[in-house]
Amino acid sequence: MLQYLDSAKRQFKLYKQLGEKAIAQVSDADLNWQANEDSNSIALIVKHMWGNMLSRWTDFLTTDGEKPWRQRDAEFEGAMTRDELMQKWEEGWQCLFNALDSITDTDLERIVYIRNEGDTVLNAINRQISHYCYHVGQIVYISKLRITKEWESLSIPRNKSNEYNAKKFAEEKGNKHFTDEWVEKK
Repeated sequence: MLQYLDSAKRQFKLYKQLGEKAIAQVSDADLNWQANEDSNSIALIVKHMWGNMLSRWTDFLTTDGEKPWRQRDAEFEGAMTRDELMQKWEEGWQCLFNALDSITDTDLERIVYIRNEGDTVLNAINRQISHYCYHVGQIVYISKLRITKEWESLSIPRNKSNEYNAKKFAEEKGNKHFTDEWVEKK
């Protein structure tokens, strides 16, 4: 089961890096851009992820994931500078990785609670992978909408699939997808 934890950590690292690469491509002003009053800016999404991460992963195994001190509604208000945004981004992810590093093989079947609903640690981790993937996708999409220069692709560039596949199939077969080196290269 520790193989599962390693896989989950790699997924979280990948989405963290995708978010960072998308955020890096937009201007400071565009970090707070909203399509309309009912939509979220990149800054608000990061603020929400930060609040969620601190709430979910602080004392992960022993307290409910929805902490009484969390102010979820406030996560969707206000603007932030790039420095403030990146400080919250790093703080949230560090809280998550610290919690994951504390989990043992036997903890995966333990029951934890989020808003008083119990589930296994394994399922709670999967829930958060999905949640953060969803929001990183929003960050990438907003970044692509707001970019004023050429977008630096975070995966296979448009109209480059054949070139990419030729390169990949020319390499020796391997299990590169599941190595930390692969995550770092992406």
